[in-house]
Amino acid sequence: MGHRVPRVTQYLTEHFADEGFATLSGYRARGGYETARRVLRDQSPGDVIRMLKKAGLQGRGGAGFDAGTKWSFMPEPHHGPNYLVCNADESEPGSFKDRLLMTRGPHQLLEGILIPAFATGAAMTFLYVRGEYAEPARILRRAIDEATAEGMLGSNVLGTGFAHQVVLVRGAGAYICGEETGLLESLEGKKGQPRRKPPYPAECGAFGRPTTVNNVETFCHVPHIFERGVDWFRSMGTDQSPGTTLFGVSGHVERPGVYELPLGTRLDEIIFEHAGGVPGGRKLKAAIPGGVSMPLLPAGHLDVPMAGEFLRERGSSLGTGGVIVMDETTCMVRVGCVISEFFRDESCGQCTQCREGTGFVHKLFLRIERGAGTAADIDVLEDVAGKMEGATICAFADAAAWPVQGLLRHFRSEFIEHVHTGKCPLPDGFEL
Repeated sequence: MGHRVPRVTQYLTEHFADEGFATLSGYRARGGYETARRVLRDQSPGDVIRMLKKAGLQGRGGAGFDAGTKWSFMPEPHHGPNYLVCNADESEPGSFKDRLLMTRGPHQLLEGILIPAFATGAAMTFLYVRGEYAEPARILRRAIDEATAEGMLGSNVLGTGFAHQVVLVRGAGAYICGEETGLLESLEGKKGQPRRKPPYPAECGAFGRPTTVNNVETFCHVPHIFERGVDWFRSMGTDQSPGTTLFGVSGHVERPGVYELPLGTRLDEIIFEHAGGVPGGRKLKAAIPGGVSMPLLPAGHLDVPMAGEFLRERGSSLGTGGVIVMDETTCMVRVGCVISEFFRDESCGQCTQCREGTGFVHKLFLRIERGAGTAADIDVLEDVAGKMEGATICAFADAAAWPVQGLLRHFRSEFIEHVHTGKCPLPDGFEL
């Protein structure tokens, strides 16, 4: 199957227990910025892109697109600057790994930015941080100031003659600004609404200039790949999905938290071995593998390796790696109420299918949960979700539809029981 999971190897989070690692002196004491110095001094931009393509680093922001290929789309700078954007607008419910990377290893992120900046000829990186992330933003601003003062950023990066600046930008708490073109609109001071494509950001991105957008974790892998090599990186994970990733585990588990594990680690291993299993002796009912926009999987399907190629076979996706665990007391109709309310409130309103569909889906969930639903409502719920998928400017409507489809695929009988009895069959579950 091309599936290999060796002993657990942690490199992103290796030094996070040391408080000093978040400072420039602490980071440099462990060899920080030396890899970037060597790459900028000894390699060409083309060499860097070719090496990353060989490594096969997939973007860790949800789409899983090959990072080296994405960098290669950037043209040579001409008649103005190229830009990078670091998407730190981590707003997917269930995902909190980037927060850890920003607070515990800000200089790891900055070094990870310098290498693709050199490869793409970017003069500046806009580090767009989620509005609610006040503490990560404070830590990142301090790190940027430290790095600039010591010559890791600025007009002569690490003495190599390469010039690059990092500018921190705060978002205002809109989930849609995690979508890369919605982020670019917000960055330019406009309403955060996704753009039609083409043109793509590599052609016309921030302020009309060629731009590449990657998320925090993607950048953080880069210096480790160039320090230790392609073969080392590909020795972890799977053939199609190499390396480790950070899984944020929450919900009904004994030890919620962030776990760095090789891609391809089984979902049931993450839940039971690393996160300690379900508390109180209760049974596991379902888990969402990658944040609430991904279809959930029932208990009998959790032996799946956590990598895109395997999860797609089960009708779900890795997403942002935000694993949300639900025990046997969880009402799946109420789960639908909570998720659909979130998407209803966060839709930017541009597209009819999304603006109207998310609101209608939420109303149907509420009607079924309150005992006023009919069998026809279940069919309409499924039909509306199907008509939302693939019909809008961005993938937001898809993200709102997929959880609905997953719930009905695996727990339709629970919806039918709500309709037939006129009440929730799980009185001990969480309250709305």
